[in-house]
Amino acid sequence: MSCSGETVDSEYELIRIKPQIVQQLRKAKYGVSDHSTVALCHWTKKSFKNEGDCYKHKFYGISTHRCMEFSPAGMYCENRCIYCWRPMEFYDSLKMEPEKVAEPEELVTKLIEERKKLIMGNYGDSRKDKQKLDESLLPQHYSISLSGEPTMYPKLPDLIKYLKTLPETKSIFLVTNGQEPDMLQKLQDENALPTQLYLSTNAADYESFMRINKPRYKDSWERWNTSLNMLSKLDTRTVLRITLIRNYNDSDEIIPAFAKMVKRANTNFIELKSYMHIGRSTNRLEHSHMLEMDEVRYIASKLAEQSGIFSIMDESFVSRIVVLQNQIRFVDSTIAACAQTN
Repeated sequence: MSCSGETVDSEYELIRIKPQIVQQLRKAKYGVSDHSTVALCHWTKKSFKNEGDCYKHKFYGISTHRCMEFSPAGMYCENRCIYCWRPMEFYDSLKMEPEKVAEPEELVTKLIEERKKLIMGNYGDSRKDKQKLDESLLPQHYSISLSGEPTMYPKLPDLIKYLKTLPETKSIFLVTNGQEPDMLQKLQDENALPTQLYLSTNAADYESFMRINKPRYKDSWERWNTSLNMLSKLDTRTVLRITLIRNYNDSDEIIPAFAKMVKRANTNFIELKSYMHIGRSTNRLEHSHMLEMDEVRYIASKLAEQSGIFSIMDESFVSRIVVLQNQIRFVDSTIAACAQTN
């Protein structure tokens, strides 16, 4: 019995982000609900002013202002990547007990409300497109990434299946670090795969992997490789996202190893992106660790050539990213605007 007279069943009390951390997250313009987070990204805000769209719009046809970026595991991750710009110093656990997490429908409902609060603050600015603001209140696209590692959320299959039932939903992207291959298999087995699955990487060998990712699991390299091997078999669109960091993984000597890796993954797309000197990463890396666009183009062209199956599809100069497309496992890059998720 609590002091207020309320009965508290601690065994089944929901996991919640600590109040002092919530305060810092809200100051950074995050919406928070229990263990989940949501935010308006830089490109969503620019889209409100008709000042451009993110590369997901250019490459895949995603509507930027109707994209909801969120995480069901806001403060949970198995890695401490040196280039992460999220508040990973607050990550303090490697386990989310199923009986202590929010149910998918409740989680999404609360986060949509949190996101609406963030959007409402834009209505007083005459530079913002009111029609876009109105439309943004009902997301069409869900990007499950933001902070933390979403595959740690034990009810992820039900979450994705719930998102697919929402009438406005057109597509769902899921970004993972590959440390929970069993969850990826569960998504496949339960017919709960997203429209497009991203596996993040930055290393083609064990030493680089440990140096860059600073993982917490002892078998992290094996876990990541299991996830990599699954990509060619999963029944959905797949992307390998490679973050390039100067003096860590940008040398000519490493390209053959990357080429071997991408052939094994056989994803539909590869996104090669320079590290960006933003957020909390500035405490660990320097501005000089960013690659220039010409350098990203060079590595992309060499990787495409040595892979034998990928060709350059498009690029975004402002985001310092080049996307390659698989010519053997070919799918149209644009996700049809009227198509319901798979």
